[in-house]
Amino acid sequence: MSTDHVSVDWEHARDTNRANWDDRVPIHEGAYEIDALSDPDHRSAVVRDDLPALAPWLPDGSLAGLDLCHLQCHIGTDTVSLAREGARVTGVDFSPAALASAAGLSERLGLDVTWVETDVLDARAVVVGDFDVVYTSIGTICWLADLDRWAAQVAALLRPGGVFFIRDGHPALYALDETADELVTRYRYFPDGTAQQWDDAGTYAGDGTVANTRTYEWPHPLSEIVNALLGAGLRLRRLDEGRTLPWRFSPRMEDTADGSWAWPASDRDRLPATFTIVATKD
Repeated sequence: MSTDHVSVDWEHARDTNRANWDDRVPIHEGAYEIDALSDPDHRSAVVRDDLPALAPWLPDGSLAGLDLCHLQCHIGTDTVSLAREGARVTGVDFSPAALASAAGLSERLGLDVTWVETDVLDARAVVVGDFDVVYTSIGTICWLADLDRWAAQVAALLRPGGVFFIRDGHPALYALDETADELVTRYRYFPDGTAQQWDDAGTYAGDGTVANTRTYEWPHPLSEIVNALLGAGLRLRRLDEGRTLPWRFSPRMEDTADGSWAWPASDRDRLPATFTIVATKD
């Protein structure tokens, strides 16, 4: 159930969302491919998709020896996958339960990862050091009210010459009615300063329900995302749009057998599922 045009202050919305994400941790521990990470050669499906898009912008096409900050890292499956590529990795998230799970995972795998608990909109004030790469993917910025402040954190965390990478659900996708039998819009595409309030005991992955069912999200059109990064002084290097997602947005989506989901073939070319942006700091 959702309610649109909800006026809510950021601190209350953030704390409400954090309680919900804390509750998701045990569900996602069972749903994510954690056991597969016991194989040292395994990488999460998200990172397997992202690395080919990121590699052309890296020295020698590799993360090896680079300092990387993973924003909104959740339980760390993508973070440890990035560490396995040879980067010195810092994972940032606002959920203490998620970070405890992530720290346990990295310890079990014998990987040295730094974990930092903070609101991503305050990341620069809390995270130590600066980075060659700032990375975020996927399902992240819809939880943030202020993209200008977010982009400022990204720019401040990057070293000169550093690379920012984001892949996320496409704003046009989020405007769709996920329950409809065809591609029709239901939700707002454009922002107006208010939030979308959701009350849902389920989550996008795994079985089980959460006790803290309420969350707040904000629509961010592609233009807002791009302009926030440009306004923070970053240089846009590439913008791509994709046809697959690493989670099942709609019951109509089909398993592509590689860890991704896509619309039926008749709809697959009609609307993007994701966007990917690469930006650099001069």
